[in-house]
Amino acid sequence: MNDNNPELPVGYSPVPLGKIANVVTFLEMRERPQETAVDPNAGFTLVRLTAPDLGEYRRLFRLVGEDWMWVSLLELDDDALRAVLADPSVEVYALRDGTRNIGLLQLDFRVAGECELVFFGVVKDAIGKGTGRFLMNEAIANAWARPIERFWLHTCTFDHPAAVAFYQRSGFRPYALMVEVHDDPRLTGLLPRTAAPHIPLLDPPGRAE
Repeated sequence: MNDNNPELPVGYSPVPLGKIANVVTFLEMRERPQETAVDPNAGFTLVRLTAPDLGEYRRLFRLVGEDWMWVSLLELDDDALRAVLADPSVEVYALRDGTRNIGLLQLDFRVAGECELVFFGVVKDAIGKGTGRFLMNEAIANAWARPIERFWLHTCTFDHPAAVAFYQRSGFRPYALMVEVHDDPRLTGLLPRTAAPHIPLLDPPGRAE
């Protein structure tokens, strides 16, 4: 049993109400892999957003990431977010299907010799239609177009269950695991309570609605 809490098995730790916990997997590639073929008639295009409207950026960010607990940039005020997006070492792209934005790609080159795949995803109704592979090919091409030695990312258990396997098929290799505990953004107001229904929502006493 756990000495700190005799009701828990050894190795378990309680997560306080109002908090959420996930396991984060870090992956990297040290050289550009061979490109995986995609349907040339898929009709997708990638458009760089050099000075995105903050409202439109946040809307796309939420459309793509709300159910996967994307919250980091939602915590920034307008000035802080504008500074990130205006940095020449940060590249932001929208994936389009015709005139509709269906995906978001964000690359960060602010560390010399590296590129971080900060945000990568597509809207729910575009999953499983070749969008992920097209977007990943574009991510790899744009990352390695600069003189980098390492392309890396992290994903977590809040993400799509196939995410780690997809990244590994794309040429990334896992190198570290970490556990993250933080406030549940559905309780702080950053995300609606209906977001990420696959993650249990545990209200602290007195906060249930």
